[in-house]
Amino acid sequence: MSQFILTIDQSTNNTQCIIFDRQGEIISRYALKHRLVHPDTGWLENYPLEIWANTQVVITTAMEQAGLTAANIAAIGIANQRETALVWDKNTGRPYYNAIAWRDIRTTEICDQLARNGGQDRFRSKTGLPIATYFSGPKIKWLLDNVSGIREAAENGDALFGTMDSWLVWNLTGGINGGIHITDVTNASRTMLMDLKTINWDTEICNILTIPKIMLPEIRPSGDPKIYGFTQPDGPLGGTVPICGILGSQQADAVGHMCFHPHDVKNSYDGASFVIMNTGREIVPSSHGLLTTICYQFGDHQPVYALEGSIAFTGLLAEWLRDNLKIIRDVPEIEQLANTVTDNGDVYFVPAFKGLFAPYWRNDARAAIVGLTRYSHNGHIARAAVEAIAFQTRDVLEAMTADLGTQIRELRAGGELTDNHLLMQFQADLLGVPVIRPKVAETTALGVAFAAGLAVNFWQTQAEIESLWTVDRIWTPIQQDNYDPNQLYERWKKAVTRTLNWTGTT
Repeated sequence: MSQFILTIDQSTNNTQCIIFDRQGEIISRYALKHRLVHPDTGWLENYPLEIWANTQVVITTAMEQAGLTAANIAAIGIANQRETALVWDKNTGRPYYNAIAWRDIRTTEICDQLARNGGQDRFRSKTGLPIATYFSGPKIKWLLDNVSGIREAAENGDALFGTMDSWLVWNLTGGINGGIHITDVTNASRTMLMDLKTINWDTEICNILTIPKIMLPEIRPSGDPKIYGFTQPDGPLGGTVPICGILGSQQADAVGHMCFHPHDVKNSYDGASFVIMNTGREIVPSSHGLLTTICYQFGDHQPVYALEGSIAFTGLLAEWLRDNLKIIRDVPEIEQLANTVTDNGDVYFVPAFKGLFAPYWRNDARAAIVGLTRYSHNGHIARAAVEAIAFQTRDVLEAMTADLGTQIRELRAGGELTDNHLLMQFQADLLGVPVIRPKVAETTALGVAFAAGLAVNFWQTQAEIESLWTVDRIWTPIQQDNYDPNQLYERWKKAVTRTLNWTGTT
């Protein structure tokens, strides 16, 4: 009997397989890290074949640990790092080049050239996105322009582009022997090539970027009762199982946080952070530096849209304190060090190591620690780093409020840094609303499990899966007579101005 949903959560740093039961509880989990490649300053790559090999191992191991066979699995869902771009040969299954990761900034010149005619918002009316190195489209163009053989193969129909979901589905469904070449609406919406209204690849934008449309995957719903395809008997599951759920990692996280209603909002507190607010069936253009994107689409229903603010350095900031300054030995120690002081000592840390993402979108910014005095020490720097995570989140939520004209009611929070109680309490104080952490920490995998499960009636309705959501902890705002978070936020915004125009790029 098919009693479980198997999910693959393929992230920037690792790939894990998590198996859920009907109560949304984890019954088995196994993860493997993969290598990150830095061939040049600002460049970041993954080895696609390593990720595929790891995917097979984590599936096999998680299944063995739970004592399951393919017959026990009702459906498979895949969540993935979103904008990471890969091109492979459909005849051999070999990548032409490493996968270019979403944080890679080698396409800065391409983006600058695109923005010279029409500005950074040249494609925003169609795609909901500014022109930025973040997205897949410029990465595809770089591969076509710089890697020998790709353009000719693409024009001949032999080269396939995909984000990591496309790569995994293609391999799981047979690879060179009939593998399915698809993506879902959420991942397609992050390429800078898809029209949000028509849910189709935009011919004009593809022509401007000189990207042959024939190399792009078919766009499908995030949870599809029509089934994308089936695993092969000789694959890691050892049997035929439907694959019918795909969500970009942060949209999967939003579904896992049950953000099913307009103005529901979540944030992930991991290496980077992504604030997503459900805007319902309405495409809300942002005039305050946010991304307009797709939250999810289930079956033949209309897509549900969202506003998103992407923050490049949050948990990575703690890693920087550990690896570069060496003032902590492990990421959790940042809270202990920050608690050695009662305030930030007027020190502010703006982590614009590769520019600023939402709501600024400034490639010319660089990181800065400002306000240092002779009195400042490691505790103040650690506290400034913790507060920077909360300040950046408020930046995004302020932009959402300005775009929608409405205040948020609460913030649903997930990720490793939610164990940092100083951060979570400061975030609640700074926003003036409760910050809520759910009981199930693996909200990304849970979200795509729901997408796949709904597609095959493993769960019948959204209301049924909403009933499975339970709260672990709530941080409520605390008011103190000698403590005004709003004043601290004004100082933060002043600190941000000090980081701009550093590289001399307009």
